[in-house]
Amino acid sequence: MQNKVVTLKTQTPLYGQLVIGPPGSGKTTYCAKMKQFLEKLERKVTVVNLDPANDNMEYETTIDIMQLITVQDVMEQFNLGPNGALIYCMEFLEANFGWLLEQLKASPDKYFIFDCPGQVELYTHHNSMKNIFEQLEKLGYHLCTVHLVESHHCSEAHKFISTLLLSLHTMLQMGLPHVNVLTKADLLKEYESKLAFNLEYYTDVLDLNYLLESVDSSMGPKNKYKKLNAAIVSMVEDYSLVSFCLLDCNKDESLLRLKNAIDKANGYVYGAGEEKNVNTLLACAVGAETQTDRMERDINPYVS
Repeated sequence: MQNKVVTLKTQTPLYGQLVIGPPGSGKTTYCAKMKQFLEKLERKVTVVNLDPANDNMEYETTIDIMQLITVQDVMEQFNLGPNGALIYCMEFLEANFGWLLEQLKASPDKYFIFDCPGQVELYTHHNSMKNIFEQLEKLGYHLCTVHLVESHHCSEAHKFISTLLLSLHTMLQMGLPHVNVLTKADLLKEYESKLAFNLEYYTDVLDLNYLLESVDSSMGPKNKYKKLNAAIVSMVEDYSLVSFCLLDCNKDESLLRLKNAIDKANGYVYGAGEEKNVNTLLACAVGAETQTDRMERDINPYVS
């Protein structure tokens, strides 16, 4: 039986990041690193595990969907595959929204990082995750979707265009303030020779016709998908919504920039004492170049 949805808003402002992205994009690592970083700023944070198949958490949490349901149990009970079981788990969580709400209310912290499952269909075609977070918004939670994608997708034009399409579809489906992130930026050194353009081209999503030319040429003169590729690129450009932040989880400066973008998106207001700690971290980056300039210099020390 589905729980009744409580509509009374909370008195104290509550904030959260919904960390989503394909498998292997670094969601769990990001949640652990961002939690540690925010705690340096004296921001009290709870990481919420919403992945019922996450058996390799890099953080401690008191709120874990695996206390309610697990993919393994669903697979065994209903003879489902992993994808079907994961969708069942999210529908079960939606139906038992009251359980999640009570867990959040019991937490002494007012800032939450939700470590979400990696199945992209949950954020592009399925409504359970969208409905769950819509209910939290109605209760006064200020939320922002943080969509992680591996930065190596920049190395091939067709992969990057697919990434753009996935990011756009997710933004439109979830309907929340949204920050797209290219993760594992430290590993871009391995793909430097494959990058057709500088990093700013990919983070700001500049003229995609250049990428389109690269895709068309790689598919040869008998490319029967030329018009389809052009239509996809045109749609992404027409919406003009997608851009990316670069992230190296091992660098405080990188985490700080991303934190600022997320705080701007979900409207977070600094807590008492946090300004002092932010200023200390900012002092470490005085005179720094733009985000992409710094990343380019890390990748190529000869960049002026």
